[in-house]
Amino acid sequence: MEKISQACNSQINMNPLDKRFLGKTGVKLPLLGFGGAPLGELFKKVTLFQVEETLNQAYDSGIRYFDTAPWYGHGLSEHRLGYMLRQKIRSEFILSSKVGRVYSPFKGDSTVFDGSPWIGGLPFQCCFDYSSEGLERSYIDSTLRLGLNQIDLLVIHDLDHGYHGKKVQQKLKELESGIEWLNKMKASGLIKGFGAGINDMQMMPVFMELFDLDFFLVAMPYTLLDQSPLEDILPACKKREIGIIIGSPYASGILAAGSRYESTYGYAPPNHEILKKVKSIESICKEYDVPLKAASLQFPLFHPLVASVIPGVLEKEEVLENIQMIRHPIPAEFWLDLKNSELLHPEAPVALPVE
Repeated sequence: MEKISQACNSQINMNPLDKRFLGKTGVKLPLLGFGGAPLGELFKKVTLFQVEETLNQAYDSGIRYFDTAPWYGHGLSEHRLGYMLRQKIRSEFILSSKVGRVYSPFKGDSTVFDGSPWIGGLPFQCCFDYSSEGLERSYIDSTLRLGLNQIDLLVIHDLDHGYHGKKVQQKLKELESGIEWLNKMKASGLIKGFGAGINDMQMMPVFMELFDLDFFLVAMPYTLLDQSPLEDILPACKKREIGIIIGSPYASGILAAGSRYESTYGYAPPNHEILKKVKSIESICKEYDVPLKAASLQFPLFHPLVASVIPGVLEKEEVLENIQMIRHPIPAEFWLDLKNSELLHPEAPVALPVE
């Protein structure tokens, strides 16, 4: 496993605007991107003024990678993100969205529409369709909502046991024609690459066995709290030149809020073991004067396959804080202490002091 080494008393400095290649796509992503799920009002309603303020702050700060999905607020995130991006020079930014859900208008009174788990969002209902026809419909609808005729990266969304249960194999079979369509789109230059959005780590080897993907957008498995993909999954990705985007570097909240506040891990209340681990990490953070958020954002970026982290953002202050957290210098000894305390996988790539 590749390790990054620095002098014993050195501090590691990252630039959130530095760029890395995403697998074999030829696309270069900044270390810090913008996760568009909160624009769809997942946890709370967001005013249009707040959305515009947040997105403009991100763009003015130099962020040039934006991720969204039809699922985020049932189209609301794409509408809101597209309004801002249409005003920018198209060649300046990278845009990714998802495919696999096809939407239609809710047939009824929009005031009684249940869009859960979204607190807000739009009155549209979806069905899953991973066929070539379904992916094409999903893609075209996304371009219309965005008001943009090009989406750089497409992500196969939520094809896992959590959403499909025993029908996963059926959906994978359905995806075979969808993959053919995605390959045609890439060959024609209409997209620059495609991958799969992963909530369930067990689906990564399944996808790799069946399909030739360019990248994974990983929602949970590789964070400061979980490095299990290091054992075999990430080495398999390296062998296939599959890039990684980290979609939830704060593990859905707990690595941002910490153990003292009501927070979530994997979009659910954390169990005792997770809380205990967070408290132990917080203790070492305090010793080295390292914010938990800084360690959480920077840790995945030490892995050579990881091109970008894309935390979800609600407010302009969060944009500025994320930038500050990636820039925050972290002593190499901090990472060594985490490993010596068995809070990090022994083979996790980090900056280590040179003996």
